[in-house]
Amino acid sequence: MRFILFFICLQIYLYANGHIFVYHRFDDPRYKSADTTTKQLIEQFEYFKNNNYQVVSLKKIYAKLKNKESIPSNWVALTIDDAYKSFYNNGLKIFKKYNYPFTLFVYTKATNKEYGDFMTWDMLKETSKYGEIALHSHTHPHLTYLINKEVYQDTKQAYTIFEKKMGFKPKYYAYPYGEFNQAVENEIKKFNFDMILNQNSGSLNQNTNINSVNRVALVGKVNIKQKLKYKTLNVKWIEPMKFPDDGILKKIKAQVSKDIKRIKLYITGEGWVDLKVKDGIISHKLNVKLKRSRTRIILSTDHYNIATKIIIKKRNKNGK
Repeated sequence: MRFILFFICLQIYLYANGHIFVYHRFDDPRYKSADTTTKQLIEQFEYFKNNNYQVVSLKKIYAKLKNKESIPSNWVALTIDDAYKSFYNNGLKIFKKYNYPFTLFVYTKATNKEYGDFMTWDMLKETSKYGEIALHSHTHPHLTYLINKEVYQDTKQAYTIFEKKMGFKPKYYAYPYGEFNQAVENEIKKFNFDMILNQNSGSLNQNTNINSVNRVALVGKVNIKQKLKYKTLNVKWIEPMKFPDDGILKKIKAQVSKDIKRIKLYITGEGWVDLKVKDGIISHKLNVKLKRSRTRIILSTDHYNIATKIIIKKRNKNGK
């Protein structure tokens, strides 16, 4: 009986967890916070190769999620946001050398207007021979600042341009800046993408919502072994559901497995605190003045099994 109870308690951790990573720029020292050097990229790829990780396409990930099938823990998918020329000039050759699939998310206005840092449509067509090309909005806005109609219009414009230029419909969408809320998600879902991807730390498993798929950023000097430790903690968020109007976070409430007795809470600018969990309910009163308009709230059992919620302050009519 004790063994059975122990086994049940472990279920929150025993789901196989694959990982999706996101890159931005390559060998572009002008933007260090978004840059990955080719040396770093090769080191990461060597780690995947030497430690039995299989780099797979989003197409394979989607097939598993659609059918609620277990995703192997050694599966890794690689994505690139914005379609900067630095990927075409510096990163693509490394992906080709290792024969690793990828998905490149296009910021359509930048490509359509031929902004200097961004790939052209011809470059994207050439790149599509080696990986999947998908959608990253038209104007790259902070979507949570927009009204529903504006979110829809931006996506519609991006979708139309993409289909006309590439000759096929985009299957995936990645939120600009990784920012979204329920209203934004509802608008993007209207386009029936196979998957919608965010930029929350975590992993993916058979219970992952295809309209909110976690990706971990790989920019700058990172410890890839540590990044691969992230697992998804199943959490039902109850409060907060949005950025508080007065900027003061008064309470955290969420539901987790009843097997969890203690949990760690992180709030941007406040650090980590330990909380008790009673019958699967986390209910913790606060009086925290949020320091940033984009606040990340994390619940974790051990810093690696995590659930993340991002709340974003609404911009007022003056743009503040």
